[in-house]
Amino acid sequence: MAKKNVFEFARMKERGGRVTYLTAYDFYTASLAEQAGVDMLLVGDTVGRAVYGYGNMLPVTMDQMVVHCQAVRKGAPNTFIIGDLPFLSYETSVSDAIKNAGRLIKEADVDAVKPEGGRTVAPQIKAIVDSGMLVQGHIGLTPQRLGPMGGFTVQALTGQDAMEVLADAKAIEEAGAFSTVLVGVPTEVGKVITENLNIPVYGIAAGMSCDGQVLIVTDMLGITQLFIPKFVRRYRNLDKEMVGAFREYVDDVKNGRFPEEQHCEKMEAGEEEKFRQLLRKPS
Repeated sequence: MAKKNVFEFARMKERGGRVTYLTAYDFYTASLAEQAGVDMLLVGDTVGRAVYGYGNMLPVTMDQMVVHCQAVRKGAPNTFIIGDLPFLSYETSVSDAIKNAGRLIKEADVDAVKPEGGRTVAPQIKAIVDSGMLVQGHIGLTPQRLGPMGGFTVQALTGQDAMEVLADAKAIEEAGAFSTVLVGVPTEVGKVITENLNIPVYGIAAGMSCDGQVLIVTDMLGITQLFIPKFVRRYRNLDKEMVGAFREYVDDVKNGRFPEEQHCEKMEAGEEEKFRQLLRKPS
């Protein structure tokens, strides 16, 4: 499978094609997603909740992002990969934004980086793009700014608020982002923003009209046992499968059913007796 590029994603928007987009945080998940033909993978700062069990994404560091991006790239060498810029890795200054974006590009071989925000981070987006790197935007619900937003709540419920999100979208498009993620807005807003941008718009809880759809892999596989939002479709219930497998393993070990002969290695003929003779020799 050949890796898609930004020109192909742009053509998909022009022709009405839909992009499939999932998060991944490790080698094996990325490898399986690539085998399945997923178009794009995001190494999101959602790793904080999905892997480390943090209460939110704010504690995630650049070093953690680099390590997980490296693992995902190894697992999916032929997939377009975006790495999230974590909290305070780009807001502090334009130079910090360029430096930290460069880390993900140079050290982890991602194809693009993703900061959160619209007009407030447009200068950072432009600077990263001017430095020769690809940027994907992130507008609507921005989990790195949940405090000012009042938590995980739907955004742009009023006409005026929807205009604010559209203004953010326009700002990051003008700054040079090749696409944007649109999160947590009503279907009508997702449709209008997708129609009014020249760049692709990929939605998560943003309706059916976006140019592609994003899901968090632990949600769609049913591994997450926390609250499942309305926008998530659980394609499997792996939490139950995994717990069942772990219980069988515990029962088999405790009752002597694992390991069996077929799971064990044997010494070459006669070597066990030699071993025992050596044990009997005085030290």
